[in-house]
Amino acid sequence: MLVGVTALLTTASSVKHSQARRYAVSMSPAAWLRKLGSARYAILREGGTEAPYSSPLDKEFAAGTYECAGCGQAAFSSTTKYHAGEGWPSFWDVLPRAVRYRKDYQLIGEVRTEVHCSRCGGHLGHRFHDGPQPTGLRYCIDGLALRFIPKSGAGRD
Repeated sequence: MLVGVTALLTTASSVKHSQARRYAVSMSPAAWLRKLGSARYAILREGGTEAPYSSPLDKEFAAGTYECAGCGQAAFSSTTKYHAGEGWPSFWDVLPRAVRYRKDYQLIGEVRTEVHCSRCGGHLGHRFHDGPQPTGLRYCIDGLALRFIPKSGAGRD
């Protein structure tokens, strides 16, 4: 059984790497690590996940834009943010052309949809089909993958 699990994970990893794409913003792994630091690098470049309830962005509800912490591309609007209670910033929609999707086979028995920045390929989080209307989607995003840019003149709650 352990051999089967290892083979499945190796195959999943191979599938992920075989789907390499070109992005407008591209750097060597060493350059990304210098730019991002180890915690952000682990999420954005290696597909890691931060601990639930660890990001201050989970409780951020001021008007503004959430951008990719890797390249600065706007990805989410505060108008689509909501409190899902899962421990990560959640949104019911993305900004147009801001993300790309990839199947994630890392959990045995569950295929998830990874959300990646369309400009640099950074792993932002996952998309699920259990969110609120009007989309019914929940973008569960790692706070370390984002930077919040408050709207000019907007008060912070």
